[in-house]
Amino acid sequence: MIDISHLEQYKENHRIEAKEAMGGLPRSIWETYSAFANTSGGVILLGVTERKKDKSLQPVDLPDPHRLIAQFWELVNDKRVVNINILEKSDITVEKVQGKEIVVIAVPEARRSQKPVYIGGNPFTGAYYRDGEADIRCSEARVQRMLRAAKGE
Repeated sequence: MIDISHLEQYKENHRIEAKEAMGGLPRSIWETYSAFANTSGGVILLGVTERKKDKSLQPVDLPDPHRLIAQFWELVNDKRVVNINILEKSDITVEKVQGKEIVVIAVPEARRSQKPVYIGGNPFTGAYYRDGEADIRCSEARVQRMLRAAKGE
């Protein structure tokens, strides 16, 4: 999807989200996970920041990327956090960029039968979709459409 070795050529968009994650796993990661899963999939980059001048991406020096991954796996499998884990082990990697380690989480689009992917236990308040570089809460009508599609209606 993206060539990590040329990270500086990318900006956040409908398929890429950068999170600095210097203070641990960001809470907003779950909105992005839901949005990518409910839209076209995408890549969440932990340990990456946006340059203010040109919005290009650059790595930061994550203190413990493997701890972030362990925490992510624990929470993505917690139904109180997110209703479904659609990831496989191979979807999360640690990559070295400019001598710094970053975490790459490749979130696929969920199958129709798995949608909506939502956070917080309620699809009507916790389902998101991706629009540009923003995670937008789904309207009730959009959630209803996904629920009907999941049932094959």
